[in-house]
Amino acid sequence: MKTITMILLTIFLGKSCTNEAQNDLTNTTIQYTANTRGFYQKIVIINQKATISRDRNEGALPEEIKISDADWKELVSAFAKINLEEIPKLKDPTQKRFYDGAAIANVKIRYQNQDYVTTDFDHGFPPKEIEKLVNKIVALAKEKE
Repeated sequence: MKTITMILLTIFLGKSCTNEAQNDLTNTTIQYTANTRGFYQKIVIINQKATISRDRNEGALPEEIKISDADWKELVSAFAKINLEEIPKLKDPTQKRFYDGAAIANVKIRYQNQDYVTTDFDHGFPPKEIEKLVNKIVALAKEKE
């Protein structure tokens, strides 16, 4: 009986945590920006939709895509593992942007009316704590190129 109770409790709590993370991401805005002299990319994720801008002057209309359920699950999973309070303190693993070896990138997360912004890092080389989330966001934009 104890075994069955533990199994049911584990299943229930596991689903509850997943749903909570999904609800959190549904009510969250994630903005990834990367730019250099000849390159610009801004990806905004809101409620299972992504808006991709490749024109810094916003002369061209941004492209809007619906994020598939599988990709959304990956984003939810990656977001659930991030400590938002630590976002501004994350260290960049490389400094290629200082000699034009990479575009300058950053992430801004708006969660419960509060903004969490990373320091600048190299496009393609995000801090390890947000690497899965950033790589998934960038991959969504590459699929639509």
